[in-house]
Amino acid sequence: MADLTNDFVAQIRDAAAANCALNIEGAGSKRWYGNPVVAQRSLATTGHTGIIDYDPAELVLTARAGMTLAEIEATLAERGQMLPFEPPRYAPESTLGGAIATALSGPGRPFVGGVRDFVLGLHIIDGKGDVLKFGGQVMKNVAGYDVSRLMTGALGTLGLITQVSLKVLPVAPARATLRFELSEAEAIRHVNECAGKPLPLTASAWEADVLYIRLSGARAAVDSAVKSLGGHQVCATEADTLWASLRDQTHAYFCDAHEMNAGQTLWRLSLPAIAPTVTAAQVSGADRQLIEWGGGQRWLWSNADADNMRTIARTLGGHAVRFNNQHGDGETFAQPSAALMAIHRRLKHTFDPHGIFNPGRLYLGL
Repeated sequence: MADLTNDFVAQIRDAAAANCALNIEGAGSKRWYGNPVVAQRSLATTGHTGIIDYDPAELVLTARAGMTLAEIEATLAERGQMLPFEPPRYAPESTLGGAIATALSGPGRPFVGGVRDFVLGLHIIDGKGDVLKFGGQVMKNVAGYDVSRLMTGALGTLGLITQVSLKVLPVAPARATLRFELSEAEAIRHVNECAGKPLPLTASAWEADVLYIRLSGARAAVDSAVKSLGGHQVCATEADTLWASLRDQTHAYFCDAHEMNAGQTLWRLSLPAIAPTVTAAQVSGADRQLIEWGGGQRWLWSNADADNMRTIARTLGGHAVRFNNQHGDGETFAQPSAALMAIHRRLKHTFDPHGIFNPGRLYLGL
């Protein structure tokens, strides 16, 4: 365990005095997510480690931002508990701070909740080098709770996250994964019908006319759901590998497509689950897609024009993100409206008055 808070404060104050931009990151496992940061100095949180408090009975864990997700999940597993939002690792050294700063969630996001739903409180260091504390260690403590949620997903542009308190959950006593051969439209309809019933549905994924559904919960509920839904039950080892590969993007869709479509960009379309069917052929340059979250999250490898991709997503009631920006020279996220950008700028000035934290990573010019 190591508390590097004082060292971070000194680095930030020095950078602010010198008007020197800082590239804040943990292990760098998500460096490709967001716009490139042009900074004179780097500030890494990887040495800032330690679980400060863990109360299994209260389902609350507090840890420093440099702790790896693997270490935290191993500690929770010893008590039969887990991080409910299934944060992607992308690398063994992925940190808690990086998971909170990016706010990326795994396969269970629409059924269990996302990162913001489980953040109870945060400690940050702002752009003046002041240590600020928001939220608490219980859901009822709402003082500053919105600020904790604001920092979640800000990609380090508002402050350096140093400590996080999270709500954790017990591991489900029973799990099962079912496989169905269905077209895209049939798969989306089937998942949404299941979601409307009292079934322990916790994940779904469709690709190449094959749908997988994950069930998690009490043994009786899972067994009953398996019996009523039919399909082919996948063995536990294969199922665990599947969902982990989707969480960490080691699934063949991500790896094979990257090799076959060198130079293309991985796009994530976030759409209403009830949006009309979106075939890959509708998006210029894309030949196939992978669908999660009952149609709410769709992955596409494509060299399509960014404006075209984002127009398609808006037409369907959602938005598109240039998820892996290493092959793109455009913005990762669509620029917000002028009114919304003005709010972003005011928040940035409030928490980072010298503009030293990850400039441009979230939006160019911010």
